Amino acid sequence: MSPAPAAARRPGEVLLAGVAGHFGRDVERSLTKAEAVCASAAEAGVSLLALPDATVGGYVDDLVDPLRSGDLPPAVDVDGPEVARLAAAAGDVVLCFGIAERAVEGGEEVRYNTAVCVHRGEVLGTHRKVHLPLGEFQAYRAGDRFAAVDTPVGRVGLLVDFDKSFPESGRALALDGAEVLVCLSAWPASATDRAERLRLDRQARLFDIYDAARAAENQVWLVSANQTGRQGRLHFLGQAKVVDPSGDVVARTWSQGGMASAVADVSGGVAQARRRVHHLRDRVLGAYGDRVGQPYDDGSTPAVAARPRAVAGPSSPGRWPSASR
Repeated sequence: MSPAPAAARRPGEVLLAGVAGHFGRDVERSLTKAEAVCASAAEAGVSLLALPDATVGGYVDDLVDPLRSGDLPPAVDVDGPEVARLAAAAGDVVLCFGIAERAVEGGEEVRYNTAVCVHRGEVLGTHRKVHLPLGEFQAYRAGDRFAAVDTPVGRVGLLVDFDKSFPESGRALALDGAEVLVCLSAWPASATDRAERLRLDRQARLFDIYDAARAAENQVWLVSANQTGRQGRLHFLGQAKVVDPSGDVVARTWSQGGMASAVADVSGGVAQARRRVHHLRDRVLGAYGDRVGQPYDDGSTPAVAARPRAVAGPSSPGRWPSASR
């Protein structure tokens, strides 16, 4: 069923959309494709559009050892021409997309896996991926916070990929006023237990569970975007979707490329879900003890904060290509 045209929507309703598509190493091709998708979404009346993680320049080739191939994604600056180009292309659409962000900290050039939110030529906010799975820390530094962003469609919380595996991520954003969670992913199929069909893959089930759970437990809308196709050893799942504040999937692409879109009364839908049972209000903070918010260590693996941090320099094996110079 196609979403209602803009003229037929009730006051306060907007069209939320998430994309499943392949965005690879070729930066120019990625930008051109993103511009075309955004133009198509705008024509369809979309108000908020989520593109996959690593929209500009693609994702790593291997999650266990990203440095194996020597083919790391090109890094770009948040204030660079690539982001500016997509911000201009966004027009009236609130556009969320992923980059390998280049930054300089303490005189060192570093990178983050970053989600960017733009509208009418301006950057509204960014989020640096906090949770880095497996060997991803070799390619990126971890972010250290979750903060919601004010947009024309409401307050939005950005998540990148593995971030959505952790209830604390969505909860932190909901407590910061987010009414819509936007999850940008480059989520691959299982490397050890492949299914004959992508949508039956173990990772596909987890991907769907996390999307529905983060929406339902926080009683917010959720827009999920993901890569498709292959990058090195990784085969991406697709499965873009829109989830309502009750945790029901109201639009999805399954494993195919495409755009999942659904009409939403953002504030009204959140208020309706919380009308009687309000998960944020009804928490019993004293029952959770001091363990919540404390690190967990079973002695088997180093905590993320204790891992070596990804740094690139002229003689570093982590040196990455630049799209801007």
